[in-house]
Amino acid sequence: MKKYAFSLQKGGVGKTSLSGTIGFMLSDKGKKTVLVDCDPQGNLSSWYLTDQVDHELAGVLTGKVGIAESIKQIRENLFIIPTYGIDGELKAYGENQLANEPFIFEDLCNELEKMGFDYALFDLSPGMGRIERMVILAMDEVITPMTPEYFSLDGIEIFASELSKIRKNYKRENVQHRKIVCNGHNESIKQHREITGQLPQGYDNYIIPTDPAFRKAQSSHIALFELEPGDRPKKSTVDELTRLLEGM
Repeated sequence: MKKYAFSLQKGGVGKTSLSGTIGFMLSDKGKKTVLVDCDPQGNLSSWYLTDQVDHELAGVLTGKVGIAESIKQIRENLFIIPTYGIDGELKAYGENQLANEPFIFEDLCNELEKMGFDYALFDLSPGMGRIERMVILAMDEVITPMTPEYFSLDGIEIFASELSKIRKNYKRENVQHRKIVCNGHNESIKQHREITGQLPQGYDNYIIPTDPAFRKAQSSHIALFELEPGDRPKKSTVDELTRLLEGM
């Protein structure tokens, strides 16, 4: 099973949009894919789920429920372990209990692999707390989304530094960081052109344009490719998403 996390210590850069969309695209190719919502805000869960759920990720981590009980099916080949921030249980777990279970996400991934999943995609919160670090430890690769702002370039540098510390402290040199996705690019804006021209070398860089299809899809609780024809994503969006998918 291949394991990816979408992470950067900044909100609003498209982590949820990318993880949810790539997950749908993988499932459309026949890959059994599970989304794991690790953000206490639960945006990925509220995007794809409209019905009330009885169990969430925090329940799995604390041992209150089994993984199979928590998984919800979205469509054929696409599943999610949701988070709704019920009583802040996920955040509380990260602050109080996770320190004693640093490899629990690795154990979670092992169980998901036994259940026949081909891919597990983890949507992380905009931070670098204990939960984010422990998830990253269990990954094959971390993908960092950003927006075309100068602070985002700083964020990439800070993230790379933090990842280096995680690799060193926990001896997990196998965690890759090769892909940067710049979201919300507008070619007519000079600053955006400057930022994309300064993307770090040595990475696979992807540039996704400003596209209202993401918001329309999320507000409608469906994937980009399920929108009505007139609302579908731009060709350049689809091309870059496809290129990203091909590298996973």
